[in-house]
Amino acid sequence: MGIGAMEASSPAAFDDGGTSTTIEDLPADVLALVLRRLDGASLAAVGCASSGLHGLATDPDTWRALCLAMWPSVLDLLPCLGRVDHRALFADAFPFPCSSPSPSSPTSPPQQPLPARLVSAVDLRHAGVSILSRVVETDAASDWFLGAPFRVDALVQEGFTSPTAASAISPADVELSWVLLDPATGRALNASSRRAVAVDRKWLTGDTVARFAVVLGGEGGVALDAAVTCDQRYGHIREVSLRVEDADGAGVSGRDGLAAVAAAMAAPRRRGCRGDGVARERYEDFVRGKRTRKEWKARREGFLELCCSGVGAAAFLGFLVMLTFR
Repeated sequence: MGIGAMEASSPAAFDDGGTSTTIEDLPADVLALVLRRLDGASLAAVGCASSGLHGLATDPDTWRALCLAMWPSVLDLLPCLGRVDHRALFADAFPFPCSSPSPSSPTSPPQQPLPARLVSAVDLRHAGVSILSRVVETDAASDWFLGAPFRVDALVQEGFTSPTAASAISPADVELSWVLLDPATGRALNASSRRAVAVDRKWLTGDTVARFAVVLGGEGGVALDAAVTCDQRYGHIREVSLRVEDADGAGVSGRDGLAAVAAAMAAPRRRGCRGDGVARERYEDFVRGKRTRKEWKARREGFLELCCSGVGAAAFLGFLVMLTFR
């Protein structure tokens, strides 16, 4: 049942012989079962229709079931967070972050405090079947993490195959959800696209890397590069990781990566669509920007080398002239 049907039935969609019956006349338990069949966006919209529907649409058990259906790893968040507001979690983690000014922009919002601890809820599916679901805790306050390149690994073993898939794992059939949470503030962030935005083949190793990247900020921003590395020779997954890449393609330090994540957690979320196509378009723009900057740097370095060569040749000729006319 979609949101259009719910809106059509409220407040008076049933008319039998001049007697109007509203959807709220249905038993509360029946309405609760109906609402549990809605997606998150529709459920939130139904809650705005009336005070009665608002009470049913904000039921914690309904939102918990919705979050568990989308992110099975949420079940393991309680030991890490102590308490989970599933409705707030969905509002933060389901939409993609909106474009926000880069940290160096004069119109940037005030810098947010860096999280001292990050919790990652990682769910990996192949052909619609869950093959990995786990929670990863990261000490983000350590000097080692702040000084090293930002990186979080979600695998505890070297590699694994799908226990249910009949064939080898194919990167094209893989879906990844990586949600970052700050236990101190309770804010969350969708750090991966649901479908791969790019698939790269490493010819030397035979690995295929499916990238589920989310770009933060406008021009000169950073990309949250969630990647799944598949070994095509043996048909298993070797690595599931998250790193932060800057506009030049270089890895970002833990401190700068945390600053970008904290700013994105506090920023608004994209509304009106799932945003899978938007995530791919923004990543393609990000890659084109990297390529343009590399070409510009190569031209600049070539020009500098030419100038240096010219200066060197002129100095050498001047030296020969001086020796000739002594």
